[in-house]
Amino acid sequence: MKQIGVLTSGGDAPGMNAAIRAVLRRGISLGLKVVGIRRGYDGLIDGDFLAMNVSSVGDIIHRGGTILLTARSQRFERPESQDLAAVRLDRAGIDGLVVIGGEGSLHGALELARRGVPVIGVPATIDNDIAFTGNCIGFDTAVNAGAEAVNRLRDTAAAYERVFIVETMGRHSGHLALAVGVASGAESILIPELPVDTKEVCCRIARRMERGKSHSIIVMAEGAGNGFELAKRIGSSLDVELRVTVLGHVQRGGTPTAFDRLLASQLGARAVDLLQDRRGGLMVGTEGSGINAWPIDEVLRAERKIDLGLFELANVLAY
Repeated sequence: MKQIGVLTSGGDAPGMNAAIRAVLRRGISLGLKVVGIRRGYDGLIDGDFLAMNVSSVGDIIHRGGTILLTARSQRFERPESQDLAAVRLDRAGIDGLVVIGGEGSLHGALELARRGVPVIGVPATIDNDIAFTGNCIGFDTAVNAGAEAVNRLRDTAAAYERVFIVETMGRHSGHLALAVGVASGAESILIPELPVDTKEVCCRIARRMERGKSHSIIVMAEGAGNGFELAKRIGSSLDVELRVTVLGHVQRGGTPTAFDRLLASQLGARAVDLLQDRRGGLMVGTEGSGINAWPIDEVLRAERKIDLGLFELANVLAY
């Protein structure tokens, strides 16, 4: 193992830069050359390679986004593109690859592993929907951003005696909405993993009004429905003033928390250690004690289930 590559793919997540930094500096400490691959799998197909040195990652640990850029590559879904990517790595003398990203990125990493490329996946997604790791890089930062937004909206909700529906990201996963809702004391949390009961939501609002509370916060994952449609349904049942706020990509950006920087540093460095040991087809994660690794195909077969205990606790605390 003389030279390794690193790329970021899919949706950006705060802490990706910290992971890139860890890969580069751990690699250099082991005597490896490190090549950055720009624009994810698209850049791999196109050979968009960047030789990196220690200075390449100076002062990036605190920055959101990714200095290597990212993309959702539809081209890479084709077998011929996957074959070409493996050839690109071989011709460039890249002996191993670190892929930083979410579920789609891991699927791409698995295809490269099947073509003989030693590859290690590093889970980075604010959806936090990857199995075999306690947290994915970026999740903690996104939760904090969402909770802060709800805190600000609650001030306005109280001042105007309104009900606010706050829509978070999460088309297929409710982990982010659940964490934001619990952390911000939301009265109702709606996630795609569980059916939305508009009647129960209205009952919760009505109970608060009976206790003299004239405002409420509903946190809703985008995959649980449409916030504006929900507002119409609630408005047809209760005499309340409603507002909808869609947080959207605001949750993706910003300075990563200390937790995400620490996690990214540990996972990135461990990924390089595994490549140095000539191991591949694995994803690093924090399930169990310390930093461990699991076969990527096993990770993708497993389902990261929602914490129903936390959801039930949220309902109790918001009563």
